[in-house]
Order: sequence, then C-alpha cells, then structure tokens
Amino acid sequence: MELRNEGLWEGIKHNRDFMKCPNLGAGPKSDQEKKLPQPPLGYVADGEVIELSFDFEHEILFPSYMNLLDLRRSERIYDENVSMTQNQLAFLLWSVQGVQEIRGANYATLRPVPSGGARHPFELYFIVRAVDGLKQGIYHYVPLKHIGEKCVSVKFKSEFDDYEAKITDMLAGQKWAASAPVVMFLSCVAYRGEWRYETFAHRVMLIDLGHVGQNLMLSASAMGLGSCCMAAYDQNICDKMLELDGHEEFTVYACAVGKSKQK
Repeated sequence: MELRNEGLWEGIKHNRDFMKCPNLGAGPKSDQEKKLPQPPLGYVADGEVIELSFDFEHEILFPSYMNLLDLRRSERIYDENVSMTQNQLAFLLWSVQGVQEIRGANYATLRPVPSGGARHPFELYFIVRAVDGLKQGIYHYVPLKHIGEKCVSVKFKSEFDDYEAKITDMLAGQKWAASAPVVMFLSCVAYRGEWRYETFAHRVMLIDLGHVGQNLMLSASAMGLGSCCMAAYDQNICDKMLELDGHEEFTVYACAVGKSKQK
C-alpha cells in the first residue's frame, strides 16, 4: 500500500514495529532479572477513606454474557437528572481494578482484569458529579485496603468546582462527558511494568489498558448504564488536575459513565 503522504512513513513504520512482539531475548536485563526491589503493588491511602459496600450483586440487571456483548455500545448522551448509586460505583471500581488476592510475598495481585506478568500498572481516579451520598470532587480508588474484609475503599482528594468547564478542558473539548455522573481516569505507574519487562513494557501495558476498558464498559452495561471510553484528553491538564507528576505517573485513559438517555 502506498501512503499518500510519504513524510508520514517513518512515524507509521515506527508505530507498526512497536505493535509487533519483540525478540524477548534480545533486550537488556530487566530490573527484576537484576534482583532489584520491585515497586509497590499499589498505593495505600493515608488518612481517612470512604468505604463503599461490597454488596453490589443486586445491581446487575443483565447477567447474561451474550446479552452484555449485544448491549455494549459507546454512549455519549446521559440523563443529567439520574445520579449513580454508591453500589453501582463500587461495582465499576472493583470490576476494573479490584484486588481479589495477593500472591507470594507481595509479589503480585489477582484482579478481575488480566495484566501482563500480573503487574497491574494502573491507578484509578474518578471525578464525581452526581453519586448518591458522595460530594462532588476528585476521588482515588484504593484497592489494596481491606481486601479480606470485602470493602471498596475510596479516598477523597479535592473539590471540583466549575464542573462542566473543567471536564471539557480535561477531555480536549468533549463537552458531552460533563453530563455523566462520573468520569473515570486511569493513570499508568510506568515502573510497575518496566521493572519486569523493561523496554518491552509499554506495548504490554497498552494491551492491558484495553482489558480494563472492556471490563468497565461491560460492567456498566450489566447495570443498565451507558459508558464511553476516551483516548483523547489534554495530557497536561489531566495530570495537573489529578496531581500526577506526568513522568513516573501519568494519565492514559478516560471513561464517562451514566444512565443513557437512549435507554
């Protein structure tokens, strides 16, 4: 196939090669192979957290897997008058980043989503517009807290005023997302993957991100909610609003969730 703009070829070739599976034996030793300490499995919140119920089974309206695959669509129009319940939020958080079990001497976590080498390099932040019993603001999901006690713990980070304007700026002009009761943001803590896979880690982590997005959208559909995942966002604004350093941890994905007006 001939490209219409030959000047694009080098960039396209580089990105095509990035998508391919590399010669795994050809790279330098990873920090894991060098016996260097592994990074923490996740953040542990200091101070007070808000505990959401783990009893969210009754929120599932469409339990058939075949039905879910048929229902899942990207929904961009939400009913601004319908808020999300805490149990709905808890199920969404758990289904994309919940910790089910810790293996070994804090070596790996098992979660509802697969991850290369069980590294799970993502953190989940979310901005609340309308969730019953939660004030508007930025929150951080803390999956490592109270694992055995079956709680879904979240940490309130900061207030979030001028909601529509800020969400629109964060999402590169996608104003429609501001009508959703919750917008979720996934960040990547890159060294969690690099420790095991060094220069090959980033391809694997992007594959993992797709697993997370699919779980999130299927879980939303299971509760009769609409969702839309977004790869377009303003990197600098998102990192700043979520208080990420933009280097060791940075925004990589977003998803709006709410009751669709079309259902």
